[in-house]
Amino acid sequence: MKKLLIVYHSLTGGTRQMAEAALAGAATEATVASTLLHASEAGADDVLSADGYLFATPENLGSMSGMLKDFFDRTYYPALERINGRPYAVMVCAGSDGTGAVRQIERIATGWRLKPVAAPLIVITRAQTPVDILREKSLAADELRRCAELGEAFAAGLALSIF
Repeated sequence: MKKLLIVYHSLTGGTRQMAEAALAGAATEATVASTLLHASEAGADDVLSADGYLFATPENLGSMSGMLKDFFDRTYYPALERINGRPYAVMVCAGSDGTGAVRQIERIATGWRLKPVAAPLIVITRAQTPVDILREKSLAADELRRCAELGEAFAAGLALSIF
């Protein structure tokens, strides 16, 4: 059985909703075991035992979240040269842009020699004031559907050994 690892961090709930939607989509593929882990709980053994990765983060000050960065700091060298060629995708919940976080994750994935299998999925919340940025997020159904579709497609690709 193939394994999909979804690693996420979320402070205001938007990225958590995205990751949960992707997990629900991936669950439609019975031959893939999908695991959702908060970045603080995920470790090198999780990375090494997975066949593919979906990384989900809010964009904080133009960067990935510190907690997802911590995950990469703790797992990068233990996994280096041991996961080459495995597939990955990225999801970002951002107030206005999201590309800074995507760029950082892509650089790490390049170092790991991972293979991107989907365009980055960025959900824009348009949160621009401190109150809106810190407010608990509730993402629109169409945005969550996009996340579920990514999870479903990723799991199907793993199941069929397309990637």
